[in-house]
Amino acid sequence: MTTPPSDSPSRIDLPALEAWCRTLHQHLLARRQRACLWISGDDPSGAAQAICERWPAREPAPLWLGTGEALSTAGAMPVRTLAMAKAATQLGGEQSLVIFDAAQPAAGFDPDAFGAVAGTLKAGGLLVLMTPAAWAAADPAPVPDGDHARLAHWPFAREQLTARYLARLARRLSAHASVLHWPQGGHLPAPSLGSGNHAARSDAIADSDCLTQDQAASVAALEALAPARPVVISADRGRGKSGALGIAAARCLAAGEDVWLTAPRPAAVSAIFERLAALLPRGLREGNVFRLPAGQADDDTASGSELRFLAPDAIEAARLACRDEVLPRLFVDEAAAIPTPLLKGYLAHFPRIAFATTVHGYEGTGRGFQLRFRHHLERQCPGWQALEMTTPVRWAPGDPLEALTDDLLLLSAQPPELSEPCAKNARQWLEGCDIVVLECDALARDEAALRQLFGLLVQAHYRTTPADLRQLLDTPGLTLTAIRQRDVTTGRDAWLGVVAAVEEGGFPTPLAYDIWCGKRRPRGHLLAQSLAAHAGHQGAAEARWWRVLRIAVHPALWRRGQGARLLKALEQQALAAGVTRLGTSFGAEADLVAFWLAQGFVPLRMGLKRDAASGEHAVMMGKAIGESGSGESAPRGQLAQDALLGALQQDFQRLLPSLLAHELHGLPPVLADRLRQRGSENDLATLTPAACAQRLDWYRRGGGGLALVRPWLETALEASEPSRLDEASRHGLVLALGGQDAHAFISWAEGQGIVGRKARDRWCRAAAGRLIEQSE
Repeated sequence: MTTPPSDSPSRIDLPALEAWCRTLHQHLLARRQRACLWISGDDPSGAAQAICERWPAREPAPLWLGTGEALSTAGAMPVRTLAMAKAATQLGGEQSLVIFDAAQPAAGFDPDAFGAVAGTLKAGGLLVLMTPAAWAAADPAPVPDGDHARLAHWPFAREQLTARYLARLARRLSAHASVLHWPQGGHLPAPSLGSGNHAARSDAIADSDCLTQDQAASVAALEALAPARPVVISADRGRGKSGALGIAAARCLAAGEDVWLTAPRPAAVSAIFERLAALLPRGLREGNVFRLPAGQADDDTASGSELRFLAPDAIEAARLACRDEVLPRLFVDEAAAIPTPLLKGYLAHFPRIAFATTVHGYEGTGRGFQLRFRHHLERQCPGWQALEMTTPVRWAPGDPLEALTDDLLLLSAQPPELSEPCAKNARQWLEGCDIVVLECDALARDEAALRQLFGLLVQAHYRTTPADLRQLLDTPGLTLTAIRQRDVTTGRDAWLGVVAAVEEGGFPTPLAYDIWCGKRRPRGHLLAQSLAAHAGHQGAAEARWWRVLRIAVHPALWRRGQGARLLKALEQQALAAGVTRLGTSFGAEADLVAFWLAQGFVPLRMGLKRDAASGEHAVMMGKAIGESGSGESAPRGQLAQDALLGALQQDFQRLLPSLLAHELHGLPPVLADRLRQRGSENDLATLTPAACAQRLDWYRRGGGGLALVRPWLETALEASEPSRLDEASRHGLVLALGGQDAHAFISWAEGQGIVGRKARDRWCRAAAGRLIEQSE
């Protein structure tokens, strides 16, 4: 089937296109499959809109993901438009037609968005991927698109970045026989996708509400939840995980039992509420609560029952409000996207609990979650049960779009399977492994190595997302160092560990000054900028750092010194590049802090608020290397030969007791103890007037916050004469030291006509400035 050039809808053979859409849709429905149509061109939006208006499945209306700037409203069929960043709001829903606009320069290809919406297409659905014409040609290669902007750290512009990631996508698209490619101005592809899988559903499923044996097994496990025997369900997209939770919840409600449900966002559990409504037609949904009225339950209970959705951070308050009542069952959906400390709290307090997570999630990775959370489960609940749902519900096994999405985004990337000698004699086996500095150009073309290395990162970090692969290949200033084991018999490589580091800092003095006093915040450079803007040292922005982004070691080789081996190799590379400082930033856990301390790193800064992703306070640690000129690292805690790191470490130790008494009062004692450096205890007597004036000068110019200068401000207040600051200002500063959001200070400030948090902050900075002006 052919068409004339498709530069605009008026030049497309619309009757032929309509017939093509109808034939393809029938073909997909008959095989319970989905497909990807790839339209490449300078402006393929006209062709995509023509498909929107002629696709036979019209419920729900087609979803156009991207800017939607080129979308005409003249067509008869409504089209829903959505920004790439909002793609996750579609999780839990179903689509029949999705237009993914990666052709518009302002949007580009968002890997997380592609993965999210691809999983929402139901059998018979079509995903239309629009890309620039260069994607279909060997030359020129793709150029950086709008999504590269997140990687364009100072001083790089987006146009200066590489497009290795996009080039790989283009190669993989061209290699997939199932992809229907329609180049702009070319011919429509033949709609046939092969024979597909015609296997009928099994009639042997004992549970009539379930669609697969996997789903039936999961429902049975959820119904049979017993105290201290939690269930963990893992599933790829489209396996009926949400359906299983909904079926089990409906049966609990029908038996008169309440259920609590939590997930990262309410939209993630919409399918569960839909299942409840279908199974319990007499139930009523009111917002985030589904109620089964009294007398409708199987045991004719007088009070009825309900499922209540609660946000992850609202569970604890709801639990405390129950007082002496028996806690309901708790179902935790998309658990990999919920901070680990919250999950541990649920496990400690809810006798009957189930965790469900998507293996290849777009906010968190289920495989990494299981690996990391399993140790805690085994310690706390040795009788926990793991279930995996593998049979698709929304489409047939072997679905072409699922295979394509998996390949493009490396969703099933796994570390290598290790040979038997590793288990028998790991030390001798590891001696045959070497350290390799990877070239990103070569890695982008080596699918085997890329899959293994990305698989390591997925298992080591439970929040790895598809977008991390783009970061791995295209981040400027990135260094990749890996452990390789080569099989001399086959010549194949097994990749056993990897560390990724990015260069930061090196800002010119004027820009570093603006960062230091809070006036500028160029993109990127997390560590260098944070230590300047929040730890008060302009030199941290001027200095050059290598920040460790990720470090991962094959699970079979944990606790065998391979992480230390990778960091040692990284230090040598940094020294060769003229960089003498390493840094890292991560969610603070006692064991992780202990690992970095053992490698010679020391704490330099602590975040005052819990990170929304990890649920933990971020900690920044650093290490000086090569001071002796011998290429060796400095011993643990000995940073005297690096004045910048020494000053940062000393200031952090001075500040830590104050933070632990206020902003960090809830920090676990074992973590707080590891952050304290022996021999560097807080000694306010060493805070000279000059040191206090310097710190408060940074604060009054806009740097940091009051909590970050508390010891210096307290010392300056105590040392100052009464005449240096009026009594009202002195009293106000004392109140502010107890908390700028504390009732006492807010009440005092309002009495002075200072209303609002920003106004209170400005007043505190000005008052501190007057204090040191008097001392000057």
